[in-house]
Amino acid sequence: MEQTGSIPPAGGSILGTRVNRVEDDSLLRGEGTFVENLELTGAAHVVFVRSGVAHGELVDVDPSEALDAPGVVAVITADDLDLAPLAPALGMAPPGMARPLLATDRVRFVGEPIAAVVAETRAQAVDAAERVIVEVDPLAAVVDAERAATDELVLYPEVGTNTAVTIAAPDSADLGDRDPFDGCEVVVSQRIVNQRLAPVPLEVRVAASRWRDGRLTHWSTTQNPHGVRDGLAVMFGLDQAQVRVICPDVGGGFGPKNGLYPEERLTAELARRLDRPVRWVETRSESMLGLGHGRAQVQHATIGGRRDGTVLAYRLDVIQDSGAYPSVGAVLPFMTRLMGPGTYDIASVSVSASSVVTNTVPVEAYRGAGRPEATAAIERMMDCFAAELGMDAVELRRRNLIAGPFPFTTPTGATYDSGEYAGALDKALTAAGYSELRSEQRRRRAAGEAPLLGIGVSTYVEVTNGLRSGEHGSIEVHPDGRALVRTGSSAHGQGHHTAFAMIASAQTGIPIEAITVRHGDTDDVVRGGGTGGSKSLQVGGTAVLSAADVLVDRARAVAADVLEAAPSDIVLDLGRAVFHVAGTSARSVGWAELATHVAELATHVAELATHVAERGVGPMFLSLRPMLPSARPRRRWPTSPQPACCRCCRARPTCPPPPPPFPSAPTSQWSRSTRRPGRSTTCATLPATTPAASSTPPWSTDRFTAALPRERHRCCSNRWCTTRPAIR
Repeated sequence: MEQTGSIPPAGGSILGTRVNRVEDDSLLRGEGTFVENLELTGAAHVVFVRSGVAHGELVDVDPSEALDAPGVVAVITADDLDLAPLAPALGMAPPGMARPLLATDRVRFVGEPIAAVVAETRAQAVDAAERVIVEVDPLAAVVDAERAATDELVLYPEVGTNTAVTIAAPDSADLGDRDPFDGCEVVVSQRIVNQRLAPVPLEVRVAASRWRDGRLTHWSTTQNPHGVRDGLAVMFGLDQAQVRVICPDVGGGFGPKNGLYPEERLTAELARRLDRPVRWVETRSESMLGLGHGRAQVQHATIGGRRDGTVLAYRLDVIQDSGAYPSVGAVLPFMTRLMGPGTYDIASVSVSASSVVTNTVPVEAYRGAGRPEATAAIERMMDCFAAELGMDAVELRRRNLIAGPFPFTTPTGATYDSGEYAGALDKALTAAGYSELRSEQRRRRAAGEAPLLGIGVSTYVEVTNGLRSGEHGSIEVHPDGRALVRTGSSAHGQGHHTAFAMIASAQTGIPIEAITVRHGDTDDVVRGGGTGGSKSLQVGGTAVLSAADVLVDRARAVAADVLEAAPSDIVLDLGRAVFHVAGTSARSVGWAELATHVAELATHVAELATHVAERGVGPMFLSLRPMLPSARPRRRWPTSPQPACCRCCRARPTCPPPPPPFPSAPTSQWSRSTRRPGRSTTCATLPATTPAASSTPPWSTDRFTAALPRERHRCCSNRWCTTRPAIR
């Protein structure tokens, strides 16, 4: 996906300056590119037949009537597939809880795919799907996580339990058998429900696949195109290079779009089987039942401490509803445990969890993914503790906030590198007018005046990029002066194009109107970690920043050649986006000139390579390295053809003489260098090797290396004798 900006910096750094989002114009004009609207000639459409019951034995699936429906191309059931099921909970749950791509012996939640109907049009596929006859014997269902935890009704008889993942609480306070609440003057317990929710992105899940010559191109509304590529490559036993995933404009993700769902996998499989493009677009109702849900925790919390407001102990026991098939949601309590104590300095903290299966939609990562659940629990318990003590909720928090020293490691193992939580709280209270709000609240209560005023307070800290994943970022400048930024982070509404363009502009001085940001195509962006874990700007932005810094350093070396100065003397004027010698800006060179300079050099290297190849010089490798004019080594001419760019040297006695004619046998190399005032001038090096056999022409080589200087040859009448590769 490609977007460009429109607002250049007014001067100085653009960071911290208000700009218009650069990605919005095309979207507001209806010019965005979405998978549903792609032109795919000959594409068939797939619709899935889904379970209408939460739990039951799948007796029979009869597609015969659907096959006779107009426009139907194929109907696929589990019996027609030989694809492996999806490993449960990232491989941490019992293998017996693996999820089939289409229901096999049982259906386990309303909306589970049972069959796939492919037709020429979407409408025909919808009509035919209604003709597929599915026979299910209903079974008792479990939709409550606490009931599921009792194993009163086991959903996977072969596993023998509903518990998919267990997370034990570490003995953070080293108390042995002693209850950490024994010494507390006040103890408060609470059952908290962090309710299940559906993510409801503006754009539902959409996918399209096409195979050509054994290579798969797959379009997806995913948050992680490289992850989808890798998953499809494994599924089909292909190299990653044989799968291309394109993620154009995406209307929201929020976490659940980070995975590779059965429907998307089957879209690619159907395209392979039918040897034609296939597209899948779910409805909003299907999205509510098929796209992974979020949260779904039942929390039993206990907090204890002294009557002066000092919190001494905190315990949190979590039951995580994983849904019918344990997926990412089953392991999210690990993050809940890590962030359990929040911003508070509590001596004893214990967090345990168990993830259980129920007959509900599987739970995936959603907006914070386990961390907001931890914040909700500790903040609710701080309010309960304050109410029990009759203390102001803000004052209780202030007394227990972490004050350092930093880095500070919590009892659950999280290391906070820095923080000034009390100061942040005070600024928030001042900005909100907290004292005035409390006074108004008391006045309304005393007067019985409606509406009453509620005041909520929360302090929190969050870990981002919890998996410590890296990200790809690159930048290049073209001869027209425009910059191209590539990122492995995939945008779906966050404003990545604006943020990354601002970062590149701040480092290079190039206005954001001249910066293009591209992402979401695995053929164009070599690698990427996608968007998730609250890491886009932290990791993706840092990658762009680092790439821009390297680009500036390399451009400084090129500018040094053009300006005939040492690289250490070259400075970048960010306001004008030009390089000049420190202390004088009378002569400068901009990004467009530097990129043109490098492009011309690359062209002449290609011409030299073509010339040498045409003259019969064998396998060639160009070794190109930057050299300062004052540090260029002497060059040697071998017994080999004369480079075309130096033919003019014949007429200039001050230049190195041309090489001797082709000999009948190799001769020793020779060298010569002439020096003009202020600079040295040397031609290229063509070291030859002895022919392996007498039948080989004496001027052929087994290896050709050209180490070429980077300056105009004074005698060559505006020709280039040298180059190095384009800087990226």
